[in-house]
Amino acid sequence: MVRAETGFVKEQYKLILRWERRYTAGHDPETSKTIYKNVLGRTQEEAKEKLNAAIKETQSLDLQKLYKKLLTKDWVDRLEAKGQPKGLSAKTVRNIHQILSSALKLAQEQRIILTNPAEGRALPKVEHREMKTLPVEQLASFLREAKESGVFELYYVELATGLRRGELLGLKWEDLDLDRGDLRVRRQIARINGEVVEAPPKTKNAYRTLPLAKDTIDVLDQQKKKVGSSPWVFPGPTGGPMSPDSVLHMLHRVLKRAGLPGVRFHDLRHTFATLALQNGVDVKTVSGMLGHYSAGFTPDTYAHVTTSAQRQAAKAMEHVLSGSL
Repeated sequence: MVRAETGFVKEQYKLILRWERRYTAGHDPETSKTIYKNVLGRTQEEAKEKLNAAIKETQSLDLQKLYKKLLTKDWVDRLEAKGQPKGLSAKTVRNIHQILSSALKLAQEQRIILTNPAEGRALPKVEHREMKTLPVEQLASFLREAKESGVFELYYVELATGLRRGELLGLKWEDLDLDRGDLRVRRQIARINGEVVEAPPKTKNAYRTLPLAKDTIDVLDQQKKKVGSSPWVFPGPTGGPMSPDSVLHMLHRVLKRAGLPGVRFHDLRHTFATLALQNGVDVKTVSGMLGHYSAGFTPDTYAHVTTSAQRQAAKAMEHVLSGSL
């Protein structure tokens, strides 16, 4: 019985081999006759047809229309500036163009396409927003109103550290060592597809440890008493991380009540950097504290930022902000 089954398997295997040779090699191994309509040939023919169609489609690709659509279509929820188009930013569209152009150039070099449709395209101009800061004389009014609105701790820590909005909201108590006076940036909070989620920091340089001045530690101690057992330093109403949109709305409300001109949340980060530099902190140290990657500085430069220089920056901000406590 076993021998019979083994013989059957061998016969089936021979049939499979014969079929494979007939329809991929293009000839019958038993008769040696050529088979012109074989699977491999047909597959190659179909692939060639599809490739030629793709090449024609690529060559007629209207990237200008694509870029226009990317700039205007509702790709993202832009909450920071009401009335602005909800498309991608000009900078993002230019980055997309660069990627497409590089890929199409390689295809042209390999003679897959005759011309690069990305060449000569008109690209959107990047508008450079004027950097705004809160002047020193306005800080006291801003923080006083923030205290009355119940959000003093959040904005004080922002001005004392220069964290990105998502980094600030991503802070957990496990990231802080208030005894040592250290704050570690390990995550950020972002809104993706309408959901508030944890995400990695923006760049590898954004993973960093920052020193905290004594006044900032005192403010964080106050915040810990306010939030109780929450793992988040600045939790939202439901106990999870606070929404980035909520922080922005609160900022606008505080500025309006204080009678101050409107600024973006990112401008508070600019305020930190500007005040630190004005108080004698060197630009490399400030760049390291901000977690920036700049064309003028390499990651190696950031790695050599000394702890003592960073503590000098923290003390400088303490001196500036101490009058608001």
